[in-house]
Amino acid sequence: MRRITPTTNTSPGTNPPASAAPASPGQRPPKPLSAVQQTLVIPLVARALGAQIYPSHDCGDLWAKHLLERLERLGIPGQQYLADRPTVLNVLWRTGLIRRILQDFFAQHPNAWGLNLGCGLSHYFQWIDNGSNTWIDGDLPEVMALRKTLIDARPPRLRHVSVNLQNPDWWQRLRLPKRSLTQPLLLLCEGVLMYLPPDEVRQAIGQFAQYAPPGSRLVLDTMARCAIGQAQWHASVGQTEAQFHWGISQMQELTACHPRLQLRHTHSVAPSHGWMGVAMEAFWNPWGQAAPLYGLAELEVGAWE
Repeated sequence: MRRITPTTNTSPGTNPPASAAPASPGQRPPKPLSAVQQTLVIPLVARALGAQIYPSHDCGDLWAKHLLERLERLGIPGQQYLADRPTVLNVLWRTGLIRRILQDFFAQHPNAWGLNLGCGLSHYFQWIDNGSNTWIDGDLPEVMALRKTLIDARPPRLRHVSVNLQNPDWWQRLRLPKRSLTQPLLLLCEGVLMYLPPDEVRQAIGQFAQYAPPGSRLVLDTMARCAIGQAQWHASVGQTEAQFHWGISQMQELTACHPRLQLRHTHSVAPSHGWMGVAMEAFWNPWGQAAPLYGLAELEVGAWE
C-alpha cells in the first residue's frame, strides 16, 4: 500500500495564491495517512480537474487546483484518479448538490454553525461564507496536520478541529460553545461513513440526533448494501486499499438510528449518468422502494419529546 508522507509546507491565505510558500525551517512533516485517509485525494482531483471532462458539472472550486498542485509538490500524486470518469462525475454531482443544500440552509439560518466532519481537503466555506455564519472543518489528526500544512491561514469564522467519529463521545469532544446550539446547525459527513463499521455509523448518527438542536440537518452520502466489501473493484478506491463496510438497503435505516430523525430528501446520482444510469438504477430498484446505488440523504432533527 502506498503511504503518503508530506515533506514540505505551503501556506495559502484566504484567497487561493498563485504560488506556494517555502517550508518553515525545522517544521516536522505530518504523519503518513492510512488507506482510508488516502481517499481524500479522489474528490480533490475531481473538483480540481473534473470540469475538463464534465464542463456542465463544474463546481467552481477555486481552491482545489491550488491544493492539488501543493500535494504534487509534496510528492503525493493524484492525476491517475481522473481516469475514473464515473467517480469524477459522482463527486462533481455531490459537490454541487451539497453546495446548494448548504447555501439554502444558511439563507434560512444566516448566523448558524456548520460542521464538516471527515472534511479531507474540501473547502466548502469558500461558497457559504455570508459574513455571519461559522464553519468547522474536522477530521482525524493526521488529515488535519496535512490540511494545516496546505492551508494554515484561515478566514474568520472558519475553524479546524481534530475529531474521530468512531469515538462514542465525539460530540462532547467538539466542545461547541453554547451560542452555537441556540439555533439549528448543519452537519456534513461526505465520503466517510461508508468506511466505518455499521454499529459505529449508527452511533455517530445517533449522537448528532441526540444532542443537536431541533431543526438541525445532517447531510450524508449513502451506498447500497451490495457495495460492502467490494471496494477493491472500485477504480479509484481500490488503489488505496480502503474498504467499504457500511451500506443501506432502505432509507428508513437512517432514521432508525434515533427517534428524533426525519428524512427530508433523498437524491440519487443515477440521472447524472444519463439513460444508462437511470436504467441501472431501475434494474437495481424496479419498485422504487430501495435506497439508491449511490446518493445523498438529508435528515432533520425533530423537537424533543
